[in-house]
Amino acid sequence: MGAQLQRTAFSVNIKERLDFSCALLDAEAELLVNAPHIPVHLGSLGVCARLTKEKIPLGPGDVVITNHPKYGGSHLPDVTLMSAVYASPLTLSPSHSSQPLLIGYVINRAHHAEIGGKRPGSMPPDARTLEEEGVVISPTYLVKNGAVQWQAIEELLIGSPYPTRSLHENLADINAALASLRTGEEKLQALVAEHGLEKVHRYMAKLKETATEALAVALQPFENQHFSAREKLDDGHEIAVNAGVSPGKITIDFTGTSGTHPFNLNANISIVFSAVIYVLRLLCGREIPLNEGLMKNVDIVLPPGTFLHPNFEDNPNRCPAVVGGNTEVSQRLVDTLLKAFSPIAKVACSQGTMNNFLFGNERFGYYETIGGGTGAGEGFDGRSAVHQHMTNTKITDPEELEFRYPVRLHRFSKRKNSGGAGRWRGGDGIVRELEFLEEVDMTIISQHRKLAPYGIGSGKAGKCGKQSIQRIDGSREKLRGVDSQRMKKGDRIKIETPGGGGYGHSD
Repeated sequence: MGAQLQRTAFSVNIKERLDFSCALLDAEAELLVNAPHIPVHLGSLGVCARLTKEKIPLGPGDVVITNHPKYGGSHLPDVTLMSAVYASPLTLSPSHSSQPLLIGYVINRAHHAEIGGKRPGSMPPDARTLEEEGVVISPTYLVKNGAVQWQAIEELLIGSPYPTRSLHENLADINAALASLRTGEEKLQALVAEHGLEKVHRYMAKLKETATEALAVALQPFENQHFSAREKLDDGHEIAVNAGVSPGKITIDFTGTSGTHPFNLNANISIVFSAVIYVLRLLCGREIPLNEGLMKNVDIVLPPGTFLHPNFEDNPNRCPAVVGGNTEVSQRLVDTLLKAFSPIAKVACSQGTMNNFLFGNERFGYYETIGGGTGAGEGFDGRSAVHQHMTNTKITDPEELEFRYPVRLHRFSKRKNSGGAGRWRGGDGIVRELEFLEEVDMTIISQHRKLAPYGIGSGKAGKCGKQSIQRIDGSREKLRGVDSQRMKKGDRIKIETPGGGGYGHSD
């Protein structure tokens, strides 16, 4: 599915940066297996599927499209397509019903670098409502009874209060995502035709049981123990985690987390679910498929009204802004959970941000995330200049970047000595410097610009990130961690990403 989507996609963000994810869900719409794509997407796809099919039924030949956070969408640029896969009665034994039987679901999510909003790139840092961030797609039929509803989707993309600036690119990428689902559907039906529905369902169940057992074994030495941690965003909003491990069960409680964010650093249930399932898989210490078997004996307590669980309505003008909640808050959630479970995980804080960098005008929108340093752990140094945790994309090749967009890349290197000191040293961040060749609007959304990535066991913190502008007239301006500016021809931006924390006392 992933190979099909990459081959047929049009946009740089999907075809080159690989900012998309594909997965299979079982008949209960629970995450079963996935390609090695984006963790923040993957962990939330089951949640999205279950909320979506409650809203709109999925029959044979139907495909649903959505990006609404009320229904498990992560943020508006991430557009999710989903279809139910049925076994043909002709491939089953005579004892089966003549009606098609549900095998499971195929689902994908791809980031559209431009889908409307107040600013090019669809990540306006000053947005206060979901509507201001772009085109909102409540669960809608992209395909109904085999017929593709292109006209309705096009009208939605251009008829919203803040319509897309890249309609044809959006439609081309949606078509690629649709082809990916068709590929998954065909392969899953072929599997049932070869092995039978009962056997396929039995092995689906076994995959989830394997994950459940792996987590139970990993946590058994820590039964009847409690773990807690608090971490702040740069603006002071706090994430609180209290976890308890009891025989056969783990409870993760986010009581004490700050209230709804006034701007775009709001998450939702699916983002929290993604971060939790990702960290639990890390705690297993085994190579197992990321699936919802990990969550079978996990209770999540998520008080409403916090910036991890704000109130969402169908009306986007009455919903909080969320675009940074998917990228930044997911990373800080992982930081907080790993800090709480440090007796098990034994790893320092990584850069804890995706360093979202966007620019564009009325003709286009460009988006990338920039790697940094990973946290050191017991027995190993952190990696330098890589993506980590909830993101797993490439970065656009310099040749493609300069050919397709009005920029010149002047520097892309490691940020030396930005990792925290310790017996094992944190990884270094990145320095990225670009010059703009025409006037554009530029946005950056990042974290760890004020509060440094923590070290563990007397290890030192990694360096905070920073960014600045050098204007064509020679003047310099410091940028905030969440900021936007109008860039003129000849202006440059320099972004320095955080290093990871160190581990252990330095000799």
